[in-house]
Amino acid sequence: MDGIIRLLFFLGYIYAISFWKEIKRVFEYHGAEHKSIFAYEDKKTLVAASARPYSTHHPRCGTSFLIIVILVSIIVFMFLGKPMTIGDRLLRLAFVPVIGGISYELIKLSGKAYKYAFFRFFLQPGLWLQRITTSEPDDSQLEVAMVALKCALGREPFVGPSKVELIS
Repeated sequence: MDGIIRLLFFLGYIYAISFWKEIKRVFEYHGAEHKSIFAYEDKKTLVAASARPYSTHHPRCGTSFLIIVILVSIIVFMFLGKPMTIGDRLLRLAFVPVIGGISYELIKLSGKAYKYAFFRFFLQPGLWLQRITTSEPDDSQLEVAMVALKCALGREPFVGPSKVELIS
């Protein structure tokens, strides 16, 4: 029950912030990121026009990862029972890396499994959540996503101001 309450709080929070003007813009950039990744994975030229036709929903999204972590933790903690003692709480804490590892492997697998209809059923919660956390970007946002991807891949050097002032 506590896992379902955590899940509802998480979903409610994501939904509530989606109404903020600034977050809507962030979610458009999030959609641009997904489109650029799809274009890269399909070996398309990394320009806005080649990314435009792709979906804003990606199976290996960080949002999907968060929902997987929550669902895996519900399952794992269900078998551990209700924590009554400090020892029980420490045992739950010891399982956090296990939950993270399982979730990581599942999100990694989701990129390959997405091709198969049977596995797509299990990926749906993350893709549904992306209906909130991604929006259709404009061309300038796609261009930003493409430049960021090229920089991450080492195909384009970073250009622009990069001076960091240290506060002492």
